[in-house]
Amino acid sequence: MSNNNTSVSPSAAPAAPEAPAAQPRKKWLLRLTGLVVVLGAAYGIYDWMVNSHFEETDNAYVQGNLVQIAPQTAGTVQSILADDTDYVKEGQALVRLDPADAKVAFEQAKANLAQAVRQVRTLYVNNGSYTAQIAQRQAEVAKAKNDLVRAQSDLKRRQALTGNGAVSKEELSHAQSQVDAAQAAVNASQAAVNTAREQLASNQSLTEGISVNDHPNVQAAAAKVREAYLAMQRNELVSPVSGVVGKRSVQVGQRVAPGTPLMTVVPMNQLWVEANFKENQLRNLRLGQPVKMTADLYGKKVEYSGTVEGLGVGTGAAFSLLPAQNATGNWIKVVQRVPVRIALDPKQVQEHPLRVGLSMLVDVDIQNQDGKLLADVPRKEPLVQTNVYDVQDEGADAVIAQVIASNAGKKL
Repeated sequence: MSNNNTSVSPSAAPAAPEAPAAQPRKKWLLRLTGLVVVLGAAYGIYDWMVNSHFEETDNAYVQGNLVQIAPQTAGTVQSILADDTDYVKEGQALVRLDPADAKVAFEQAKANLAQAVRQVRTLYVNNGSYTAQIAQRQAEVAKAKNDLVRAQSDLKRRQALTGNGAVSKEELSHAQSQVDAAQAAVNASQAAVNTAREQLASNQSLTEGISVNDHPNVQAAAAKVREAYLAMQRNELVSPVSGVVGKRSVQVGQRVAPGTPLMTVVPMNQLWVEANFKENQLRNLRLGQPVKMTADLYGKKVEYSGTVEGLGVGTGAAFSLLPAQNATGNWIKVVQRVPVRIALDPKQVQEHPLRVGLSMLVDVDIQNQDGKLLADVPRKEPLVQTNVYDVQDEGADAVIAQVIASNAGKKL
């Protein structure tokens, strides 16, 4: 029985050779662990050497100039010449208003100008009339003085004959009355001369040194004509820039007031990226640093190049309609973000167009720290400019000149 208990079963015999086979497996695991550690260390070094020179954010969006088209005068929409997604050129008509009211006001302004010209002409004509009146009054003064001299001579003769009784008291009294009447006539005619001279001086003060065309009354009426002409021209709303129409809200027959938004034109060559970086990322950002960007629209296949153009002067919360109330007892610190403006390469945008509001992934190369934190030089040229409104009053001067010429008569 004891022999059976001490015997070794055949199945237990192979256990001894397994010890040498476990050694390579442990070595392989150690080598794998070492490789992972080395790779991790290499990645950490790479990340520190490469990625530490970049600031990245995906809180970035394409921005652009949203040019609102709004009327400058009140009116009723007569026709709409552009719709959403349409491309329009600078100066192209977009909306036309009913011109009836503007035409009536324009004709009334021209009539007022014509009346002003004729009234001013009367002032110049009156100068000659008052001059003639002065000459007439002066002749009357001379006649009255002659009459006074005769009356005074007659009175002296009668006074000399009074002593011998040749002239009665009644005749002497009558002669004295003639002298008094002649003196009154001289005074009256002289006053008439003075009045005529004052009228001439007053009238000359309104006309001296200027022509009918340059008279203030005519110029004021001409300004009203120019204003009415502009109002008539502004019944046609034109696009101040070239771009794509978006957000059209105007309808035919709609009564619009000045400043009412009718549609928006987005110039596709005036786009930029606004990246909202955390406040702890701003310390290394500088103006002029190069930027690499990708858009969700195209993915990583298209990479845009740009430069940091400006750093915001405040966080988004500081400029919001409802600023944060940080003085309350329930305050919780939230990491703030500051907008950073990034200029795009126009050629790349033309080749791969972007849309306002698209999401972007932004990487800023912060190795170069020579740039400034904030702009300190004023802009030398206008950021955006249009000349489409400069030509709206070009025809007004010709209309004014024609009205003045038709009512001025002979040159005075």
